[in-house]
Amino acid sequence: MILRILLISMLLAGWVQLAPSPQDIQAKKFEAVPDKAVIYLVRDYPDFSDIAATIWLGDSVRITTYPGTFYRWEVAPGKHRITGYGSDIGTITVESERGRIYFVLQRLAPFQNHARSHFSLVAEPIGRAAVRRAELVGGR
Repeated sequence: MILRILLISMLLAGWVQLAPSPQDIQAKKFEAVPDKAVIYLVRDYPDFSDIAATIWLGDSVRITTYPGTFYRWEVAPGKHRITGYGSDIGTITVESERGRIYFVLQRLAPFQNHARSHFSLVAEPIGRAAVRRAELVGGR
């Protein structure tokens, strides 16, 4: 009997979703920054691969994405490059303007012994919906 209760408790614990962090809630307000551009990088769930993907945002910010995660990046107006790390040769360049919000969708496709990122700039309604389903990278 005790074993059965413990097993049921463990199964239910796996189904409990954690409350979003304050940073996650703030990022999902989709607020523009007057003197900067905002780029959301979102890796939708499900994805073609469950492995982690390390990504460079420009030359100085490195993050790791998983299916169902996103990152909010505030940048100066201009060109900004998002690239895969190591053997991941996926890349996209976003030409940004001040006060605007951009959404980049990342999909990870298996390729031989590693995965390759495919990035695409998506329309705002699609991007917002994907971000709402995702959790902020590093938001806890």
